[in-house]
Amino acid sequence: MPEAAEKFNTAMTTWREWQDAPWGRLRYSIAEANLLRHLDGLGSEPLRVLDLAGGDGGDAIRLAARGHHVTIADYAPAMLAAATERAMADGLTELITCVEADATDLPRHLIDGAFDVVLCHNLLQYMGDVPGMLTAALAPLKPGGLISVMAINRHSAPLNIAVRDMDPAAALAALDTGQARTEMFNSALTLHTAEETIPILQNLGCRDIGHYGIRSFCDYITDEERKRDPAFYADLERLELATTARPPYMHTSRLFQLTAWKQTN
Repeated sequence: MPEAAEKFNTAMTTWREWQDAPWGRLRYSIAEANLLRHLDGLGSEPLRVLDLAGGDGGDAIRLAARGHHVTIADYAPAMLAAATERAMADGLTELITCVEADATDLPRHLIDGAFDVVLCHNLLQYMGDVPGMLTAALAPLKPGGLISVMAINRHSAPLNIAVRDMDPAAALAALDTGQARTEMFNSALTLHTAEETIPILQNLGCRDIGHYGIRSFCDYITDEERKRDPAFYADLERLELATTARPPYMHTSRLFQLTAWKQTN
C-alpha cells in the first residue's frame, strides 16, 4: 500500500471526530448549500457525480440522499470501507459506488466524459501541479457539466496563526509562504487561493465561475466549546450561509470553494 494512503487509513478515528465537530459539520453543510445553488440547473433527473478523493463519503452521502448516483474515487482502502459502511447505514448502497484509484490516474471507465458533476474537494493542497490536477478532474465531466473545487485558502493562514496562536511573528512569515502541514494526516500542504485558481479554470475552458468561502467566521472564534452549543451553532451556521458568497468574507475564509461549468463542444 502506498505510504500516502496508509496515512489516511491510520487517521480514521481522528478524521471522524473532526467531521462530527462543529467546524467539520460546517465544512459539509456550507459546501452542500453552495452546490445546490447550481444543481437545479442540471435538470430534475438523478445526476451522475464523481467525488475525487472522496474519502469516507462526507460529500457523497449528502448528494446520494438527494437521489443522485455518486462514485467515490479514493486510494485509501479504509476510507472507502468507511464510505461503504455509511452508505449501508443510510440505505444508499444502490446510489454510491466506491472505486480504489488515484485521482490523477483514474480507471478508463471513469474518464468517459459522462459525469454531470465532479467534486475536487480538499485535494489541491496535496498536489504540486494544480493545472494538471484540474485537467484530470475535468476529463470525466461531460460538456456543460459542473465542477466544484475546494481547498484551504492561503489568505486564511496568517489570520489563523495570529488569532489562534497569538503569534504575530509567525503570521508575518506566513504572508510569504504557501507551505503548511496537516497534523491529522502528517502531510505537507501547498496552500492556494481562489484568485490564483480561477484563471486556471478559465484557461481550461470553464465559464461562469462562482467563488464561495467556507468557515469565514468559525475558525477565528477561539471558544471551541461555545460552538458545540446547539443554539450558538445554529446562529453560526446562519451567519456562514449568509456570507459564503458575500465580499469580502470569502477572501479570508478558511476554505475557498469554486464552482464552474465545463465548456460545451
